[in-house]
Amino acid sequence: MKNKRKFVIADIHGAYKALMQCFDQADFDYQNDILICLGDVCDGWPEIDKVFDELLKLKKLIYILGNHDFWALSWAETGSKPDIWLTQGGQATIDCYSNGMPESHIEILKTAYDYYIDENRMFVHGGFYNDQELKDHDKETFLWDRSLFQAAMFNMSINREVKLTRFDEVYIGHSPTEIYNIKLPIKSCGIWMIDTGAGWSGLLSLMNIDTKEYYISDSVPNLYPDHRGRF
Repeated sequence: MKNKRKFVIADIHGAYKALMQCFDQADFDYQNDILICLGDVCDGWPEIDKVFDELLKLKKLIYILGNHDFWALSWAETGSKPDIWLTQGGQATIDCYSNGMPESHIEILKTAYDYYIDENRMFVHGGFYNDQELKDHDKETFLWDRSLFQAAMFNMSINREVKLTRFDEVYIGHSPTEIYNIKLPIKSCGIWMIDTGAGWSGLLSLMNIDTKEYYISDSVPNLYPDHRGRF
């Protein structure tokens, strides 16, 4: 039996083909390996349902809610379709689930964590404020905040390494590294930025949390040449 490994992934945005490339490269063990998903399976590329179906096969999935997941769950439960969601990839979710989102997929989103802590490592979709207790945050902060990303990238730009949080490591999605023309996971000031732009024109990255080895897909637009994704 293989040793249990812990992986983290973020912002798949319906790119099932990219997910399978990463799983294949890592020889991912569905029975024993742990996957922490930092959210946003929804919206963008056309195979959102296949991604969720694949995640449901995992015995050890930890799912953290993303802002796009929040929008998609609201639509699945109430029919709400705000314009900002539709223009940011939401139409792909609606098209994918033309007969409605199945209960098993809804349940993943309804039971998702706002954040997850493991061995003093923090996992969250967007971010948080280090000067506030986590219990004092609202859900919107965990879904949307980019202050940690911005601080980490600023300090990296001036070659300064400082401790930004009380955690040994923080893993975030939501903010694509490709903004800085980098399509790989980045670490700065204890912050690991895992969103490598799969929702846009970048790649999907799967990283072994303990060894820091990562596995990357092909360019996602090249995997779906007949789709515009979130553009």
